[in-house]
Amino acid sequence: MIPRWLEPLERLVESGGVVLVVIAVVAMLLFTLSLERWWYFRVTYRHHRRQLIERWMQRSDHLSWSARTLRETWTRELIARLRRPLPWLKLLVALCPLLGLLGTVTGMIAVFDSLALSGSGQARSMADGVARATLPTLTGMAVAVVGLLFTSRLEHIIRREDQRLHDRLARAVEESHA
Repeated sequence: MIPRWLEPLERLVESGGVVLVVIAVVAMLLFTLSLERWWYFRVTYRHHRRQLIERWMQRSDHLSWSARTLRETWTRELIARLRRPLPWLKLLVALCPLLGLLGTVTGMIAVFDSLALSGSGQARSMADGVARATLPTLTGMAVAVVGLLFTSRLEHIIRREDQRLHDRLARAVEESHA
C-alpha cells in the first residue's frame, strides 16, 4: 500500500513508464528555471539596471575611450547575468524530446516482448501497449514546445534589454552634456 499522495505518481508510471516521471522532473526543472528568470527580470534585473545607470551618471568622464569601454564592460556584465541560465534552459528543452523517444522505444520493446510471450492474437492489448509507448513522446514534445516558447521569448527580452540599456546610457550622456 502506497501513501495517498503518491498515487498520481503511480498512475503516471503505469500509464507511461518511468521515463514519463523523468520527463516530469525535467519539466519541473525547466519551469522552475523559467519562473526564476521571470522573477529575476521583473525584480532584481531592473534594480541592477537602475544602479548601473546611476553609477554611470556619477562619472564625470563619459566620452573618452576608457569611459566607453567601461560602459560596455558594465553593460555586458549585467546582460550576462540576465543570460546566465539560458544554456541550461536550452539543454532541458533539447532533452525532453530525446527522453520521450527513449520512453517510446522502451515501451515498444515491452509491447513486442509481451507479444512474443502471449502470441499475436491480442490486437487490443497491443494497441493499448502502443498507446502507452507513445505517451512519453507526446509529453516530451509538449514540454519541449512550451520550453522553446519561453526560451525564445527570453532571448528576445535579452536582445531588447541590451539595446535599451545602451540607448539609455547614451541618452543619459547626451542629457548631461546638453
